[in-house]
Amino acid sequence: MGSDITAEEIAKAAKVAFEESQLFPATVRIDALAKIRQQLEANKAEIFAANKLDMEAAQVEVDAGKMSNAMMKRLDLGKGDKWDSMLKGVQDVADLPDPTGVVSYTSQLDDDLELYRVSCPIGVLLVIFEARPEVVVNIAALAIKSGNAAILKGGKESNHTTHLLAKAISQGLSQTSLPSTYVQAIQTRAEVSALLDLDRYIDLVIPRGGNSLVKAIQNSTRIPVMGHADGLCHVYLDESADSQKAVRVVVDSKTDYPSACNAAETLIVHTSLLNTVWREVAQALLAADVHLLCDSHTLSTLASLPNVPERFSSHVHSSTESSYSVEHLDLTISVIALPSLHSAIQFINSHSSHHTDSIITESERAASTFCRGVDSAGTFVNASTRFADGFRYGFGTEVGISTGRIHARGPVGLEGLVTYKYILRSKAERGHTVGEFGVGEGKKSFKHAAIATTSVPF
Repeated sequence: MGSDITAEEIAKAAKVAFEESQLFPATVRIDALAKIRQQLEANKAEIFAANKLDMEAAQVEVDAGKMSNAMMKRLDLGKGDKWDSMLKGVQDVADLPDPTGVVSYTSQLDDDLELYRVSCPIGVLLVIFEARPEVVVNIAALAIKSGNAAILKGGKESNHTTHLLAKAISQGLSQTSLPSTYVQAIQTRAEVSALLDLDRYIDLVIPRGGNSLVKAIQNSTRIPVMGHADGLCHVYLDESADSQKAVRVVVDSKTDYPSACNAAETLIVHTSLLNTVWREVAQALLAADVHLLCDSHTLSTLASLPNVPERFSSHVHSSTESSYSVEHLDLTISVIALPSLHSAIQFINSHSSHHTDSIITESERAASTFCRGVDSAGTFVNASTRFADGFRYGFGTEVGISTGRIHARGPVGLEGLVTYKYILRSKAERGHTVGEFGVGEGKKSFKHAAIATTSVPF
């Protein structure tokens, strides 16, 4: 937004846009997503050129020791299939069922007096994120489909890219009947600070970034905050773990995208596996160029092998207590051996960020115990932690991952961006009054009978 527009004006415009949009049919929002995708495709070359500028500036910061390699990698919009996945996410979101207007509870309180609990948008979202520029598009798509207005603030390291992505979104919206201020992008920290005070207009803040960003926002606003601080994910090798599954899942969890919040940061090995499965997993991780921070048990096992693994001297080191509280975000994993499933669960619950944790096991009982005992947003069995993702869950994309316990938890897709309201309708000739109901002569009793419908019939 221009510097002549105040934060309050931005927030107020978003609120007005949200309120105006509530009377538009869902087809308008679907059309908006189609137009946005077309604009993104039409401006791909210009967007990639801007991304190159951001990457070049980031490399300077990395060389100066002011930015991590992990953060720089997150900036790259051309990495792998990131661009195509971003566009597909827009289409996938458009194709999903409308999350608004869904009836989740009904009750006929009396003849001609009907109650409906109906899903509806939250309102105005303020989304603040670091590094990943594609988040602008992901969140805009989810906000539009779910009927929410959004104010987006990307990190300064991706300014060139996010500016053009936001421009494409605005161009797409301008071809629809939705207000142009339905999705807005801001550039400065000063605007963020001012917006965090505007709980009159903004209904939910969603930070996506490191621990320091999330904590700072949580401590700076009265507005509800949804998100997660860190991605301290664990993989536990149970005593019944199959070696092939263990190797595949652990290596994928760590190496598929090491800087992602759902990458594994700690590996827990049952002590009975030290001389069997652990050896195979360790060698596979070393072959994948992963550095191992090992406790005394896992380290001594590798050191005592007849043929010491290649890269042992350069890639295997002793861990410290702090090693198990670090989000490495690179090809490093902390390793510890524990004597039981119970001790593994206790360790995870005391060290994790309650994001996603996985068990490798052939025991149904152990799987059940792990999934119920681990207090995280995602608990997996014989599957990579990298599956914790809105796109992979079938949400189209995600606004982020929530490790909270209220409203939304885990990857937050469309359902996490709606709340509900109660609609009560009397069809009686004289309407209904509370005074008609009660105990005693002439008083009515409530019927509380379910109504067979999935939508409000008016």
